Order: sequence, then C-alpha cells, then structure tokens
Amino acid sequence: MPHSELVVVANRLPIDETVLDSGAREWRRSPGGLVSALRPILRGEGTTWIGWAGGTGPAPDLPDIDGVALRAVPLSDDEFENYYEGFANSTVWPLYHDAVEQPVFHRRWWEAYQRINRRFAAAAAESSPPGALVWVQDYHLQLVPAMLRALRPDLRIGFFMHIPFPPPELFKQIPRCADLLRGLLGADLVGFQTPGGARNFVRLIDRVLGLRTRHSEIEVDGRVARVGAFPISIDVEDLERLAASEQVRAHAAQMRADLGNPDRILLGVDRLDYTKGIEHRLKAYRELLADGRVKVPNTVLVQVAVPSRERVEHYRMLRDKVEREVGGVNGEYGRLGVPAVHYLNCSYNRSELAALYLAADVMVVTPLRDGMNLVAKEYVACRPDNGGALVLSEFAGAAQELKQAYQVNPHDLDELKDTLVLALEADPADAGRRMRAMRRYLRTHDVTAWARAYLTALEFPVES
Repeated sequence: MPHSELVVVANRLPIDETVLDSGAREWRRSPGGLVSALRPILRGEGTTWIGWAGGTGPAPDLPDIDGVALRAVPLSDDEFENYYEGFANSTVWPLYHDAVEQPVFHRRWWEAYQRINRRFAAAAAESSPPGALVWVQDYHLQLVPAMLRALRPDLRIGFFMHIPFPPPELFKQIPRCADLLRGLLGADLVGFQTPGGARNFVRLIDRVLGLRTRHSEIEVDGRVARVGAFPISIDVEDLERLAASEQVRAHAAQMRADLGNPDRILLGVDRLDYTKGIEHRLKAYRELLADGRVKVPNTVLVQVAVPSRERVEHYRMLRDKVEREVGGVNGEYGRLGVPAVHYLNCSYNRSELAALYLAADVMVVTPLRDGMNLVAKEYVACRPDNGGALVLSEFAGAAQELKQAYQVNPHDLDELKDTLVLALEADPADAGRRMRAMRRYLRTHDVTAWARAYLTALEFPVES
C-alpha cells in the first residue's frame, strides 16, 4: 500500500447523525456504498476525509471515526437544492446513465456546482500535508481536481468516477461540458469503473478540447494526466465471515419461514432509483405469473427499495409507480396473508442484508445502466454454500467481471422473463459451478486489491 498520507474528498462524510433515546446526538459510521468500499483501506492509515455531514447550515465539529480525521464542508438549503439535487442529480446523474430519464439544465445549478466544488477544493488544500495523495470521488466533484491543482501543485491528485461515463454523443449535451473535462484533467490519474468509460473520456478530450492523447495518457499544461479502468469491489473476506456466522444463518432460515417457506425466493435489493430497472423487473414477474410459469405461494419476489433523493420529482414519481405496480401484482396474484411481492421500502444493515442474500435462491440485479453494482458482488460473497443464482444486467459494470452470472438485457422483457425462469430452474450442479467461479474471481479482486491498484498507480506511475 502507498506510504503517502491520504486525503479522501467525497460529497458525503462516512458518518450519519443519530438521535439517541436520551435525546442526545452522536455520530456513527454510515452504511453507504462508498463508505463500505473504502472502509477496509482506511483503518490505521491516518487518513483525512473531507465531505458534507448531511445537514444544512454551519459545518459541525466532528470526532475522528476509526482513526480517520473528518472535516465537514457546509451547505446551505439553496446550495443543497441547486448543487446536489440540481446539477449533480438532475443533470449529471441521468445523462451519465444513458439519459434513462431526461436530464435538466439550469444555469443557477451550474453556478452552485462551481461554487461548491471550489469550497471542497479549498478545504482539501487546507487539510492536505505536503506531498499528500488526494483522492477525489465521483460525479459531484468533477471540477475539484483542477481547482485543487491551482491551489496546491505539490499534491498527487486522483479522481475516481463511481458511475458510468457516457459516450461523446451524450456528454456533449451538457452546456459547460468542456469545463467538466478540464476539471477532471487536473488529476494525475482519472479512474473509471470500466475500460469503456475510460475510452469515452479519452475520445472526449480529443473531440472537445483538442488535446494530444496517446493511449491512456493526455498531455495537458506541460504534464501528463493518465486514464485507467479500476473496477471497484467489496470486502469479500468480511462478508464471507458474516454470512457463515450462526446468527446470520439462523436469521436467513427465519426469513424463509416468515415468507411461508416457499420453494423459491427471488430477491432484488436496490436504491429506489430509475436506473435500477425495478419497474421492468416487476413487470416481468407479473407476466410470468400471468403466463403460469411461476406460481404463488411456490415462488415469491422480495424487493428491497432503499429510499433515495425523495425531494427530487423523478424519485417521488418512481416511488408512486413502483408502489402501484406492487399493489397491482399483489391484488391480482396474491392471497390473504400470502403476497406475491414482499415490498420493503427501507434500509437494512449489513447483517440483515447478508441473511437476505443467504435466503434468496435467485438474486435479480437488472439495472438499465450501472457503473458497477456492488450488490451483485455482495450476493456472490455471501454464498459460501455455493448455492443460489445471480441474474445480472449486461449494462452493469459488474457484468464484465462476473461472466458466469445469468446475464440479461433488462430492456427485453421476454429475455428477462426467460432468464429468470432459467435461473429458477437451473441444474444445481451448473449453478454451483457458476457460483464457485465467481467466488474465486472475487477473492482475488476484492476492495483491497482495487484500492491498492489505484493508489499505487497514483503514487508510483509507470513510465511508458
């Protein structure tokens, strides 16, 4: 692991504020995806993490968490609305996900995005010791690398994009797209989940900025910025240990009993987002019930939909549509006390998720577009019995690694239905071979390997 001091810059800090029964408030580690991914590499590193604490108003003073020093960046209500809900999640997010929903452009959103990125860059400049590695995370902070370089040219600056990066035809719709590219080029190393995302970026640098590129290197301002693919992963060993625990196995058995001990359980675990394909999944399941290819109570679908960005109109509309579809399926095919779909609009902790993964016969991960999708990897890691089957969208980054999954185009409803049945009726020996192969791959491509590969490339670039 690289030896330089590490500063992580992300939209959110790895903590949430909790109100105790006594009324006192305390900060606890967040269960979020980025936090879970980075947690294993932060232990004992003397790392600083810069981000937003989750509320509006002045930045709070924060304790260290697991040895990580935390520095909060403040946001006002207007800034949260324009920078976060606006440009980040109503402009960039839909456009980078193949415009599954129509992106919206407003000049005031862009102005807020610039202002907040400048604030994050200033905080990083003040908090970074000389020669530190600064690792900027994700689409919220695409201008930070160049802003930070102008303030602190002594730093090694990395950027990692956790979501997909679109082709030129989509990216160029953003009115200030050249500014975003220049912001990213402030990094010494720009990382993406897949080689396709890296190629899209290099093509855009040539087409929009006209800069000279050579393979994965870009000459800019008298220096070289490098581009690469670094597929993110999970703490496989920790999840294997959790899934093998007596408590989790007992919880999984109890979950099956609570569901009526059906022959087969289909499981979806997603953030409630229009990119995740939840509506397509429900429609496919409804048609399978209508066709008689699956029957209640022999087969049930459990859909966990974690609440997300509920102040954004797209997300409120999606929640209403999903809830109507669930109600329709249950009204038509469920029976008293025996629903066809068990819909859970809430968050689960790691132990509860591990039990769900262990209980499920078929994990259904069918996003319309996804940078990686760690749920697919978590399911595989939580099957030390080599049981279960993974149905995986070919449009998730994970599909390029988990090649033995039952891969599917979720836009093709008939193919989705056939693939769900294929997984449900799979020969146990074939399903076991698939699961063993995916588990072998993940053990050597875990989150520590991902972080080591990225940070080593950032600190010790290979001369070409």
